[in-house]
Amino acid sequence: MTSPSGLQILWFGLIIVLWVGYFLLEGFDFGVAILSPFIGKDDVERRMVLGSIAPVWDGNEVWLLTAGGATFAAFPLWYATLFSGFYLALFLILVALIVRGVGFEFRHQREDARWRSMWDWLLFAGSLVPALLWGVAFADILHGVPINAHHIYTGTLLDLINAYSLLGGVTSAGLFTMYGATFLSLKLTGPPAERAHAVAQRMALPMTAVVFAFLAYTLVNAINATNTGVVPGPLPILAVVMLGLTPILISNRLHGWAFTFVGSSIALVVLTLFLNLYPRVLVSSTNSAFSLTITQTSSTPYTLTVMTIVAAIFVPVVLLYTGWTYWVFRQRLTRDQFELPRLLQKKPGPATPKET
Repeated sequence: MTSPSGLQILWFGLIIVLWVGYFLLEGFDFGVAILSPFIGKDDVERRMVLGSIAPVWDGNEVWLLTAGGATFAAFPLWYATLFSGFYLALFLILVALIVRGVGFEFRHQREDARWRSMWDWLLFAGSLVPALLWGVAFADILHGVPINAHHIYTGTLLDLINAYSLLGGVTSAGLFTMYGATFLSLKLTGPPAERAHAVAQRMALPMTAVVFAFLAYTLVNAINATNTGVVPGPLPILAVVMLGLTPILISNRLHGWAFTFVGSSIALVVLTLFLNLYPRVLVSSTNSAFSLTITQTSSTPYTLTVMTIVAAIFVPVVLLYTGWTYWVFRQRLTRDQFELPRLLQKKPGPATPKET
């Protein structure tokens, strides 16, 4: 196996950063929309819940486009094989994300309660499906899928479904939901914040057990004959420990720290998967010799050099803009903020003599 060049390693690392950034930012978005029908007990409260991510959700999805584009440009063979094999799963994610985006824009267009309830549940489904399928997909990338010597996917959709990938889906969906609950505890006030606090508290210990089981299964997968990677030692342990500390933080209403710890656990789980994958980018369950590697799938050195220059210029700009956006919209939300527009909709009557 040819050793990867410095540029190839750099771009594999940058793609890890982009996926970690996507899951850190979009993860709590998914969780908020999943919890919206349950945290909000009336229309005003549900608008509060969705309003907590209204200024940022579409910007967070840009990280997905950037991660996909970077993969296509830096490792085109990885992109081609991945999309051919995971076509239906990725199509379902795309449809769910479209429904989700439409839901954010259409929900408030009519005052009808059934109309808004329909979009609430479509937002729920449009967030739960990708939250689940991303975990399935990344678990399959590491666990292995049928790829032949010509780097062609030879399986079906059923080949993507196995115990490890399903556990990966449950792990990602559960972590994102808990992540959303801690975000709402931090962002909202009043009864919705208390309900989010209760959800986060109930989920903390079960999710610690689920993440421990998934990472333990990852270790078993790492020493399997078709997958000879090595799980990076301290990262999975730290992920479980940080998640295990969240019940204490939540009980003491240290919601900012709880949010940080859950996000850090998500980042560490993603890092564990990618670093266990290296130097491969897609494992073959047919024969380990057919697995795709960084060197086999990368673009030319010239392409990687140009991409590096572009990334050095624009990635800091994106990071600064993202940080500025969250700083501007950092305030907690109150019920009064979402009742005020209804008052403004009333048409003023004729002026009285005193008013003139």
